[in-house]
Amino acid sequence: MIEVENVHFSYPNGVEALKGVSLTIRNGEFVAIMGQNGAGKTTLVKHFNGLLKPSEGKVRVDGVETTKTSVAALARNAGFVFQNPDHQLFSETVEDEVAFALKNFGFEAEVIEQRITWALNLLSLTQYRKTSPFLLSGGERKRVALASVLAWNPNTLILDEPTIGQDYQQKEKLRQFVVQMQTQGKTVVIVTHDVEFVAESNPRVVLMKEGTIVADGEGREILTTPEVLAQSSIVLPQIAQIFMKLAPLGLPKNVIDVYDAKEIILKALEERRK
Repeated sequence: MIEVENVHFSYPNGVEALKGVSLTIRNGEFVAIMGQNGAGKTTLVKHFNGLLKPSEGKVRVDGVETTKTSVAALARNAGFVFQNPDHQLFSETVEDEVAFALKNFGFEAEVIEQRITWALNLLSLTQYRKTSPFLLSGGERKRVALASVLAWNPNTLILDEPTIGQDYQQKEKLRQFVVQMQTQGKTVVIVTHDVEFVAESNPRVVLMKEGTIVADGEGREILTTPEVLAQSSIVLPQIAQIFMKLAPLGLPKNVIDVYDAKEIILKALEERRK
């Protein structure tokens, strides 16, 4: 469990990025933190594994206050994937990059080999195993950074803008993996502007603005309320926009998932044929 209690945080230049944020994320939850640039999203999630410490207030991860333990200790259970993979990558090959944390955490050689193979296969990176990550595209480097964290199987996974540079197929793989993690009781937190990805995943949504939380609730509710989204400069998902227009025909307004939309429309057409 991640507990954020009245947290304030200011950077050395005096910018107050968080202004009394309180939030609880329970084990096994999938949470999307959304808002415009400068809202404090990345600053907030960097508190979840101790990369940043609060200027005021408290952050506890599984009951441990982050100011009283090391980043290394927190990182074992809370893996963080940066928005810019170049802030995270440093090894000569993709294989070495994925192996690095596994070796530091004391995994046996056989397990390390298995975890590398699994992570690279999951993210379609097997062909780049012996390649320098710095020779790959931005989207591929982002997948390498993700693989390097997934390989050690943390209890909490924090992803900062994970869908940037990824095509639809890779986004769908990521969505399916998040579902898989949830079935294993893992916690997933993403920071994202990708409203369509969030709509298809339907996590709990936390909206931020100017260092504060302005809305927190189930994705279907938040993402179909234009007034709430406007506070954080978020537009309605495309499916929600369509069903808002179709509401006068008797169709529901709170639809955000493309598969739900398909079933509802097919059912409505079938009823009209009768």
